[in-house]
Amino acid sequence: MQPDQKRRAFAFAGVAGALAVGGLMAGCSTTPPVTAGVPVGDQPPPAPREFRAAWVSTVANIDWPSKPNLSAEKQQAEAIAILDRAKALNLNAIVLQVRPAADAIYPSKLEPWSEYLTGLQGQPPQPWYDPLKFWVTQAHARGIELHAWFNPYRARHNGARSPAAANHITRTNPAAVKTYGKYLWMDPGEDAAVKQTLDVVLDVVRRYDIDGVHIDDYFYPYPIEAPVMTGAEGAALEGRTAKAELDFPDEPSWQRYVAGGGKLDRASWRRQNVNRLIEALYEGIHREKSWVRFGISPFGLGRPDRRPPGIVGFSQYDKLYADAETWLQNGWLDYFSPQLYWAIHQPGQAYDVLLDYWIGQNTKGRHVWPGLFTSRIGAPTKQYPPQEIVDQIDLTRTRSRAGGHVHFSMAPLMENRKGISDQLRTAAYAAPALVPATPWLGNEWPGAPSVAAVRKGPSVYLKLAAGKANAMYAIWSRFGNQWRFAVAPASRVDWAVPDDAKLGVADAIVVSAVDRLGNESARVEAWRKA
Repeated sequence: MQPDQKRRAFAFAGVAGALAVGGLMAGCSTTPPVTAGVPVGDQPPPAPREFRAAWVSTVANIDWPSKPNLSAEKQQAEAIAILDRAKALNLNAIVLQVRPAADAIYPSKLEPWSEYLTGLQGQPPQPWYDPLKFWVTQAHARGIELHAWFNPYRARHNGARSPAAANHITRTNPAAVKTYGKYLWMDPGEDAAVKQTLDVVLDVVRRYDIDGVHIDDYFYPYPIEAPVMTGAEGAALEGRTAKAELDFPDEPSWQRYVAGGGKLDRASWRRQNVNRLIEALYEGIHREKSWVRFGISPFGLGRPDRRPPGIVGFSQYDKLYADAETWLQNGWLDYFSPQLYWAIHQPGQAYDVLLDYWIGQNTKGRHVWPGLFTSRIGAPTKQYPPQEIVDQIDLTRTRSRAGGHVHFSMAPLMENRKGISDQLRTAAYAAPALVPATPWLGNEWPGAPSVAAVRKGPSVYLKLAAGKANAMYAIWSRFGNQWRFAVAPASRVDWAVPDDAKLGVADAIVVSAVDRLGNESARVEAWRKA
């Protein structure tokens, strides 16, 4: 299918804003089939489903805050601007980096305040506030999910400037941290390092009303070249290999393993270290809150011995000791966002071939929501035209087992680089979508909402009420023979459906409640024009 054909096939808003179903009906759904008391021929269509998210990076102040040591008021204003743009684009999730380097953008008894907030590690924002609580509250008020993104093992970024705070792991447990080039890195072979990350993540799950936990691709560090100490993830993405890689200095933990009777070779042992964290996170998160989804965003290339013909490049299996295929096949995650940071026609790393590979590895039927390198739009080198991202979204929609995507990062969408935000707003994201349901964590229908409607001026006003377990309202309004779709946060108690300039008042309005796992209630007819 050519790109222009795909855009027509999966355009989300048709004539007069009518819903088009296409690939956006894909993804897990537990939707009651009919609205009680309404003729079959007058039923609204299924709710469109697609995970539309963007990463908001705090490390090095990539996305937020724009620089360290802003006042609390300015930090909050920037956060609101990001969330308002996400809402305007009909995104439905933000993946916020809350732990860039064994630090925190929220008050924690386990790790210090991040230097990317205030310029000094351990120093809280002034005047004091809780940034993560602020983000969660403001996101939910806009009907946007907030996923907390943790870097699992990085202890210090190579661009860090602040000295380590007294409660940073490099000072409280220096034996668990290794120097690797210009980085400091927690050793995944040290029980103390594993426990630290697990404790930090579960502390956030307990204390905050987040919708998801998200970890990235930093397990063992990306290899750097000795003695120049360059390389890391940029080299991996471009397929460059170091002439002499610096090995990770985990000799003490390795020797303890061997002395204890361990039989694995060193590479397999390292992969086992990563695997035990992944499994423990999945079990621990759901033990605390069953509705919080766990997502992983690994490097985009699979292990070499399983790759499709023609796919070449960096092996996270052999270098990061990330056995992503095993995580998928064991179901140790709820969504999988491989960083597919190459173009559709990239020789050796074609986007569609890689997407199909990961879908094929997904034997447990988890969500596959690939990461898109939207920041390459307008980049100094190897930049994408905006159409590349639009085409990747369109292509992903042709795969029924890939129900969404994540942009890296929010910056190009905030800047509207080369018009990408305008393109998305008017075509791919012309109307909202619900996040796909996650039935393996729970699939019971929530209770139907209580809805009252009254005609007032040029609108129909809805009074809404739903149970505490619900997250959203799905609202359909019919004008003539076309249904229009909207999503409102469950915190809203009222909603206006304005008249159409040509067709006047809505002929019918139907509402359902949607719970934290995306399960939809029975639908209620709230309004029918006399």
